[in-house]
Amino acid sequence: MTYNNLKKLSQKKEIILGSASPRRFKLLEETGIDFRQIISDLRESDNPAGDPFEHALSLAKMKALAVSSESGADKLVIGADTIVVLDNVLIGKPEDENEARQILSRLSGNKHVVCTALALVSSTQLLASGYELTDVYFNLVSEDTIADYVSSGEPMDKAGAYGIQGKGGFLVDRIEGELDNVIGLPRSLLDKLAGEVCLKME
Repeated sequence: MTYNNLKKLSQKKEIILGSASPRRFKLLEETGIDFRQIISDLRESDNPAGDPFEHALSLAKMKALAVSSESGADKLVIGADTIVVLDNVLIGKPEDENEARQILSRLSGNKHVVCTALALVSSTQLLASGYELTDVYFNLVSEDTIADYVSSGEPMDKAGAYGIQGKGGFLVDRIEGELDNVIGLPRSLLDKLAGEVCLKME
């Protein structure tokens, strides 16, 4: 994919990735645009009321707005939030290894949904937002195997306690949807939203 809208937008405004995620950084870097990374200090809530996908969208907006409030008018901030949803219940990042094992045991042998929400903000004004969904089917995994994976440390900073692009790839039987959405930055959606912003700027 050529990401023409995103490249066009990057020529109009400086792009800032408002996320600490090295995985999102790498995915955005692969689009070929120039950008900077600024980490949002927004505290997240993993136990929201209401629709979990709307919660992810709200968090993406809040993250982008938090970074944008410290940026100039010539900057465009990308905010993102990724969640895992099983049976309409949001599963966040594990607080400790015990919780990581519990999460992975719940996901084992089941289908869950990964949602990544994006928000594009400039001068504290929301210009475009949306989210993408991917169905992820887990293999049936033994408790011993889960414990070995958790002891690697990889699950601790990830929604759903696994990284599909890392050691946790063995957990996944198949996905229906975009892989980069599961990793944390759906680039086709980002390019679509960038196109919406470009139209508003014309």
